Amino acid sequence: MAKKGNRVQVIMECTEHKTSGVAGTSRYITTKNKKNTTERLELKKYNPILKKVTVHKEIK
Repeated sequence: MAKKGNRVQVIMECTEHKTSGVAGTSRYITTKNKKNTTERLELKKYNPILKKVTVHKEIK
């Protein structure tokens, strides 16, 4: 039987990359528990295009 849970997949997108003007995007896929974390996630992740750690926010 399959598990029925509250975990959903979310896409994280870099916030600094949009304003930099460099082509391409930096996105990560992760999961979150929608029951415990109702607001949007905001994590520091590595951006390989900018070659530094930046803030990634959850997009729809």
